[in-house]
Amino acid sequence: MNKTLDIPKEHFHWPRMGEDVHRVVFRCSICHIAKSQFHQVLYAPLSIPLRPWEDISVDFVVALPRTQRGKDSIMVVVDRFTNMTHFVACHKADDASHIVELYLREIIRLHGIPKTIVSDRTFSFCLFFGEAYVIYWVPSSSIAQSAILKLMAKLKSPIEPCPPS
Repeated sequence: MNKTLDIPKEHFHWPRMGEDVHRVVFRCSICHIAKSQFHQVLYAPLSIPLRPWEDISVDFVVALPRTQRGKDSIMVVVDRFTNMTHFVACHKADDASHIVELYLREIIRLHGIPKTIVSDRTFSFCLFFGEAYVIYWVPSSSIAQSAILKLMAKLKSPIEPCPPS
């Protein structure tokens, strides 16, 4: 609540400002959904990597100035064992299948397939990334591909993420 109040305090002031902001947030259904979803997440500690490029993390730096080739974001891939990092230029609008193509071309060709990939992207993005990953790596004629894709389809959440506040 303090952070929510800090923003209007920078530009405005009136008597009982804190009470008014609290009342607006209390009545806002989106605020309640966002707050309850944020606090319901249980975090588990990450396993300690045993070898290089076995466990990696992926993140994105977005809203950068466009390059001459029109790229405006960077996919950052970090090996959690050595902290070696790859920076891969991409477009902010790239979907999961394009990101998987970049990932295959820039990371897997150099380091192989990791055991785990950690990302703070949305659940739906991670599922689509996983689907595209399976489609590229598991032969389409195999029973395993259809079984994995069916399992991933069951995991898809019907609940859309809340709009940013």
